[in-house]
Amino acid sequence: MPPTAPAKQQPTDNVTGDSRFYAHCGPFSVQEIATAVGGTTTGLDRRISGLAPLNAAGPTDVSFINSKRYLASLSASEAGAVIVAKSLAHAVPAAIDSIICADPDAAWAKASALFYPKRPNAPGVHATANVAADAAIDPSVEIGPFACVDSGAIIGPDCRIGAYSFIGPGVQLGAGCSIATHVSINYAIIGKRVRIFAGVRIGEEGFGFTATKEGFVSAPQLGRVILCDDVEVGANSTIDRGSVADTYIGTGTRIDNLVQIAHNVRIGRNCVIVAQVGIAGSTVLEDFVQVGGQAALAPHLHIGTGVQIGAQAGLIANAPPHAVLLGSPAQSRHESLRQLATLKRLVRRPPAVP
Repeated sequence: MPPTAPAKQQPTDNVTGDSRFYAHCGPFSVQEIATAVGGTTTGLDRRISGLAPLNAAGPTDVSFINSKRYLASLSASEAGAVIVAKSLAHAVPAAIDSIICADPDAAWAKASALFYPKRPNAPGVHATANVAADAAIDPSVEIGPFACVDSGAIIGPDCRIGAYSFIGPGVQLGAGCSIATHVSINYAIIGKRVRIFAGVRIGEEGFGFTATKEGFVSAPQLGRVILCDDVEVGANSTIDRGSVADTYIGTGTRIDNLVQIAHNVRIGRNCVIVAQVGIAGSTVLEDFVQVGGQAALAPHLHIGTGVQIGAQAGLIANAPPHAVLLGSPAQSRHESLRQLATLKRLVRRPPAVP
């Protein structure tokens, strides 16, 4: 008998926040949403039950607009309320309640958290987890299936350790950390509210060896990894421990998926490191540096405060504060664009007549 074709999957009722995966709160009044996101509203106090983009929102949804590019979608939207900057509030149709905010993107994030709050911990150790007798585990911690917490580890209040993750000997986690599945953490001191996504490797040996006539001689890696408060490390990223000094990631820094940070690297506060970036050993990034996807930084560089490094750039020299760098080898934005324009002119120029 031929196999039965699978039933056609029906779309869910919710445009945003599939109830199979996300716990939903609400409804909330427009005024309650405005208060939660730090905005103001003078509209009707209607009830809002969810979130949706402008082109899909219905009368019980809140949406948002952050650019003039979406004014056409706004005029056609059926949303019940919209989060909007004061400069665009005049364009909101009369049938839609306005929630006026200084920063609609930040307000949208707060509204999303209002309707879909973080899942609370389920304190306790799963029956299949392995926790060393001398590990210090706060009673509020949740430890998932087949996780391992080794000897001398310290896990602070309200932490969550996902399935199959490994917390090595002596590792410390501050309060409120979230460790996803299949993570390994060794030789690390981690601050509060740090989020580490699936597959991350922290504290492995750096690429440290010396070439001799007889071959390579590996050097012991004796440093640690320090992650300060509110750092996030994206899925399958790797952060090597220091060779002698520590590898250090400053407060609030965001590291995307598939990033490699080598030994002794020091990254300042509130930096953004986008996917597939590689930062070689002992390079220093000061505060508020932004590194675009697939960029590569050579070892022993010093990158000043507020530097912006374009995607696929290759840095081989130090960068002064607030520089904007493009290309490989990386140059100032002005110089890189000037050279590109010159090259285009040369390509267009007709060949010389002999």
